[in-house]
Amino acid sequence: MEEIVFVTHNKGKVKSAEKHFKNLKISTFDYELDEPRSDDLQVIATAKVKQAFQIVKKPCIALDSGFFIDELNGFPRAFVNFALDSIGIDGILKLMEGKANRKCCFKECLAFYDGKDIKYFFGTHPGTLATEKMGPDKEEKWSDLWFIFKQEGCEKTIAQMRSEEVEDNRIAVKSDGAMKKFAKWYKENIQNG
Repeated sequence: MEEIVFVTHNKGKVKSAEKHFKNLKISTFDYELDEPRSDDLQVIATAKVKQAFQIVKKPCIALDSGFFIDELNGFPRAFVNFALDSIGIDGILKLMEGKANRKCCFKECLAFYDGKDIKYFFGTHPGTLATEKMGPDKEEKWSDLWFIFKQEGCEKTIAQMRSEEVEDNRIAVKSDGAMKKFAKWYKENIQNG
């Protein structure tokens, strides 16, 4: 079985991958991939995985995520990093002041490329926005959004959860996330194929 390389600069994504890919031969390569300006997660994941393959010359995966707030017509969408860099969590909370509808979700696209074909895996993780930042900073953090995102069915933000709770309620584990779908597909079609 050939090794798959997960090319990412996001330490939180690496930690999540380690949990999902325990039974797969996967390594990580720390590199910040270029992202095209697009509001389409699949377009971004495609560009990233092709760039990753050019770097590592092995089958690889790349993951792109967006954050969608219902009350703000989906803002910030795929431009979540730009929104966090420009207005930050405080700016997002300011935009949501007085809003009753606090529904939001993460959407993600994981692309797998073996040099010939690209396969896509999608995930959606619904939740609600807190009214203020809550919880401490931790090594597992994959985004500052974890200070204000409450996964569907949870009363705490991800940041407020103890490590064991994060493990039990991890977004990508509890819901049918892209990493989980990819791991299942890879095990059934490549590893055991």
